[in-house]
Amino acid sequence: MSSNSSRGGSYYGGAAAPFRSSEGLSTRTAAASSDEIQLRIDPVGDLDDEITGLFGQVKRLRNVAEEIGTEVKSQKDFLEELQMTMAKAQAGVKNNLRRLNRSIVRNGANHIVHVITFALICFLIVYLWSKMSRK
Repeated sequence: MSSNSSRGGSYYGGAAAPFRSSEGLSTRTAAASSDEIQLRIDPVGDLDDEITGLFGQVKRLRNVAEEIGTEVKSQKDFLEELQMTMAKAQAGVKNNLRRLNRSIVRNGANHIVHVITFALICFLIVYLWSKMSRK
């Protein structure tokens, strides 16, 4: 496009070049006393190539967006399945804790009796052993 800006000087003279835009537009006054402005649009030969290139980029972006959408759906399904599994595991742990608490409540007094009995037997054995070793 920079080559188009250098061509503008040869068509309209050096005075019109500072008014040249990057889109290929240029201005020139018709006469010094006239308020009219003439406008000329330079044809852009690379426009079709640019449009084709943009079309290809849009296709690639659409494919990437579709892949992202597929991945998002897959991740969503995975997370939903994981949530179901976690809910089931949580329910199982809750049931097992409930059973354990019931078991402790039912058999809790017996455990204390067994611990006290074991401690007394150990104390008796140590006492008798210490008595026999002195003799």
